[in-house]
Amino acid sequence: MDEQTQNYKSAIEALLFVSEKPVVLDQLKEVFPELKPSLIYDLIKGLQEEYVNRNAGMVIVEIAGGFQMLSNSHAAAYIREFYKTRTKEKLSRPALESLAIIAYKQPVGRAEVEVIRGVNSDGTIAHLLNKGLIKITGRKEVPGRPFLYGTTKEFLEYFGLKALEDLPKMEEFAQLGVEMPKDSSVMADTVARVAPVEGEAQPSGSSAPAEGQTSPVEQIEQEAASQESSGQSRVMEAEA
Repeated sequence: MDEQTQNYKSAIEALLFVSEKPVVLDQLKEVFPELKPSLIYDLIKGLQEEYVNRNAGMVIVEIAGGFQMLSNSHAAAYIREFYKTRTKEKLSRPALESLAIIAYKQPVGRAEVEVIRGVNSDGTIAHLLNKGLIKITGRKEVPGRPFLYGTTKEFLEYFGLKALEDLPKMEEFAQLGVEMPKDSSVMADTVARVAPVEGEAQPSGSSAPAEGQTSPVEQIEQEAASQESSGQSRVMEAEA
């Protein structure tokens, strides 16, 4: 490898290091317009192999259509020890349940989520929307045309997934000897096994709004409906 190519490789490594989100090829093409996309890709794959071969403390993984530098899992215990004074909070179980149902059954309506969970899910769905983990993807062609929900690119980033196809398959748990109860809790357990989501403490979302009051998710849906009618719909928001 000549010196100039090595310089490009080092620069790409630095960009991956400083970026808090996965870096997509189009972003690197803007930084290195003189390089062919295929060469940029090869340089990234070369870095990826180097890290693996020397069992480095960092790894380069493909997530949500881009590449991101992360700490190697073998250093997890040391990292936890280093940050042991840091307070970490995860999504609540109700939020995980709702998120898991949406992830595995998308596109899915709010009523279907509530039927599976058996409780009102307005609070959790509203929070997942505001957190950017889910989005409105369209409407169901039934009377009332309720909104449908699906996961976002941010969902893939949070859970370190390249694509939705990388979600654990239900049969994989049976192969591992894990008993699969026939209720929604298994979906929450499945998502929880993928990775924890760090963030703020979450509302339980288990109670319905008082009579006459509009729930948070209903407010969001009303806003979406208003924007939809004005030609500025957020129904397909965050597709890119």
